[in-house]
Amino acid sequence: MKEEIIAKLENIYEAKDLIEVNDLMGYQTAEELKELEETLESLVEEYIIYKTKKDKYILLKNCPNLKIGKFESNKKGFGFVVLPKEDDLYIDDENTNGAILDDVVLAEVIKKGLKPEGRIIRIIKRDLKTIVGEIIETKKGLELKADEEKIDLEIKLENTNNCVPGHKVLVQLGKKLGVKKYLGTVIKIIGHKDDPGTDILSIAYKYNIEPDFGIEVEQQLESIPTEVDNKELKNRRDLTSWNIFTIDGSHTKDIDDAISLTKENENYILGVHIADVSNYVKENTPLGDAAYERGTSNYLANTVIPMLPHKLSNGICSLNEGAIRLTMSCVMKISPQGKIIDYEIFESYIKSRKKMTYEAVNDILMREKVAEGYEEFVDTLKEMNTLAHILRKEKIARGYMDFDLDEPEIIQDENGRAIDIVRVEREDGEKLIEDFMIAANETVATHIYNMDLPFIYRVHGEPNSEKIEDFMNLLKIMGYTLNTRVNNMNPKTMQNILLELHDKPEFTILSSMLLRSMRKAEYSKENIGHFSLASKSYTHFTSPIRRFPDLTVHRLLKKYLVEKDFSMSTIEYLNKNLILIAEHSSEREVAAQNAERDVADMKMAEYMESHIGEIYEGIITTVTTFGFFVELPNLVEGLVHVRTLKGDYFNYVPEYLAMIGNATKKTYRIGDKVTVKCVNASKESSIIDFELVGDEDGNTK
Repeated sequence: MKEEIIAKLENIYEAKDLIEVNDLMGYQTAEELKELEETLESLVEEYIIYKTKKDKYILLKNCPNLKIGKFESNKKGFGFVVLPKEDDLYIDDENTNGAILDDVVLAEVIKKGLKPEGRIIRIIKRDLKTIVGEIIETKKGLELKADEEKIDLEIKLENTNNCVPGHKVLVQLGKKLGVKKYLGTVIKIIGHKDDPGTDILSIAYKYNIEPDFGIEVEQQLESIPTEVDNKELKNRRDLTSWNIFTIDGSHTKDIDDAISLTKENENYILGVHIADVSNYVKENTPLGDAAYERGTSNYLANTVIPMLPHKLSNGICSLNEGAIRLTMSCVMKISPQGKIIDYEIFESYIKSRKKMTYEAVNDILMREKVAEGYEEFVDTLKEMNTLAHILRKEKIARGYMDFDLDEPEIIQDENGRAIDIVRVEREDGEKLIEDFMIAANETVATHIYNMDLPFIYRVHGEPNSEKIEDFMNLLKIMGYTLNTRVNNMNPKTMQNILLELHDKPEFTILSSMLLRSMRKAEYSKENIGHFSLASKSYTHFTSPIRRFPDLTVHRLLKKYLVEKDFSMSTIEYLNKNLILIAEHSSEREVAAQNAERDVADMKMAEYMESHIGEIYEGIITTVTTFGFFVELPNLVEGLVHVRTLKGDYFNYVPEYLAMIGNATKKTYRIGDKVTVKCVNASKESSIIDFELVGDEDGNTK
């Protein structure tokens, strides 16, 4: 009966009551009516059908304003419902309806536009198995205070695992004792809250990022060599005589990409040589399973939780200076105009001549300053930079978008306390590596796509045209009228918007908003292209030490190009398996991004705890119902709450994304420069509070 009901309601876009549905079905008896009602209620429980407050029924997919997704909470008081293949839905604090991190929820869209907004109607599934929190002493004994403030549960600890007050722990939920009461068992003591590193590890465990690999992986590591065996070099191309080197951050230990460059007549011969992790990390082994589960390495301030154990990530797989390493090479012949006119993809082995740092390379390329040990590489680096600029020019010509967003670097002392926050700017060295890696990723993706074989792609869909239109309307409100027309949405359109905004004082904020208005990049078995790169075929091939999709790409390259395995059984297996790998990898990427964001928020608040009372210049980045957020030059962001605004009663006006005074019409909107004082900061809650001191009109508190 379920299939029949769904079929009958397929093209019905107005909710029907029980009798109306019965008439559609053509049932005649009371028994059939009763069975229909029970089946409808079952479909409601399965969230296939939605039941209105007036007891009417409609297919959920026929309700454009109702969405099912996973809730992501934010310590700033709001959250998002993450929707597959759609833009995330912003949920204000007052509309969360008790939802917590990772709840599957039913939400109603209450506002469309640049920032779609909704309210959570109900929690469909609370898949809460573990909670991170602090052990506290109460009159009842030891209890758990959850780190996630919205977790309003009483946890009765039946096993405390010898922990004491102040310990941060991971608790596994057991038997449900009541509506909001559970048994709990301490399964991991993360550390004392005052111990260095415990704060970051607590956030890692919140997102199921496990620092320890377990006994089975440790046992398998015993069979992993520390040096490359000569037997492994058979049938590989020997590139040890090539002038190959690496460029990374000064603290990087997991080096998975190396580069080389020569010239052949007027053409460039660019080599991108990537660590052959797949030689050591096989499918259906403890190491392979652990890499899959983690999905990615996690970089949380100065703490790295790697996808692979250090014996591989920093050892046998890392392209360390002077060491023979197994690699997969993509060697491209590139014309003076930046077109790839020929290429080879093959198994190889290399010996890196130099472990270079971005700092030293940037000094050479941008300041003519040569560090000791770099003298023999200067000419090659400059030639590489010339090629990188050619490649970037070619990408820009086809519509490549460079949002040019800086990131914060959190400086910590020996005890792990944040002592400074600096804005990290990308220079030619970073851009050079980015351009070379993009070229290799595109080449590999295009090669397999043309073979019409199952593969895993990095895709980025077209932006929602309505959201771009809303962004353009916001620009008009801010007094900017652009020449770019958005009726024909393509990468060049978005690129032109960025170019027109580049000289505006609010460019950083506006480019960030434009980026947020676009869909998220993700992994997929289906190739829909990469919109922001203006690329028809793109993948991730260049970081197999740090990303599971890259490791998967290497396995596929070996299967197709080395083993020549095109059997139907292999193709059928990959067609199913790659869908799961893409979905899981995308999920773990989001978890890593959220953990990184939470750590940054916490460390920024910790830093500002030492700067309460100080005054700063900043710019308004976000306006909400409860105030506006101000970003400082070092990218620290804090809230100016509406209740602290003096001289008027201020209301949030969503169509202007602004806070406007009732009587004075004084307006605070995105992009406005203001002077603020830090009045409160809490590492525990990751909250920073500012109060307004003055604005760009010269008004002072």
